[in-house]
Amino acid sequence: MVSLSKKDDSFYYLAKRLIDIFFAIFLLIIFSPIMLVTAVLIKITSPGPILADIPKRVGRRGKLFRIYKFRSMFVNAHQLMKTDPKYKKLYEVYKNSGYKLHDDPRVTRIGKFIRKHSIDEMPQLFNVLKGDMSLVGPRAYYPDELEEQQKKYPHTKDLVKQMLEAKPGITGYWQVNGRSEVDFEKRIQMDAYYAQKKSLWLDFLIILKTPFVMISGKGAV
Repeated sequence: MVSLSKKDDSFYYLAKRLIDIFFAIFLLIIFSPIMLVTAVLIKITSPGPILADIPKRVGRRGKLFRIYKFRSMFVNAHQLMKTDPKYKKLYEVYKNSGYKLHDDPRVTRIGKFIRKHSIDEMPQLFNVLKGDMSLVGPRAYYPDELEEQQKKYPHTKDLVKQMLEAKPGITGYWQVNGRSEVDFEKRIQMDAYYAQKKSLWLDFLIILKTPFVMISGKGAV
């Protein structure tokens, strides 16, 4: 029985990896004109790099990795929020609201649009090709986010362990079921459920719902 379960898991991970590689290449070709225009707009409308200078994220089984995202804030925005007294109050609001801000003054004009429609997430297709991420999976959390939220919600520690058994995803169960309107407690329940389920059919349903979430911008911050 145990060996059959391991065999099922091996098939799931192999099939999921092959699907990830195929669709990451396909989507990079389809989205390349949008990504090119976005890169040019970021470069000409605000000083700084095209990609965001954000801290590493937590991957499968706690492995840290650099996530690729289009820059939607001014340069060094994450570090300044933690160290600049000007943003002390904002940082407290950020932590207390589940590491999401609905009215973030650090976001640029172009950044607001690309975040609303998840265009800032498109470079993560390269993370999928590298194997850091999957097309579908839990949120790619910040290390300090997981640490702080587990202090706030100590009963979620087991859920975090379950969630870390899956690679983070560009889209996921919580993203298509409320996105940033979902608080950490509910989000980690959804992420743990996804990691336990290990279902290609669930992946397929999430991928089907994702374009509607991107176009509507519902739940974006």
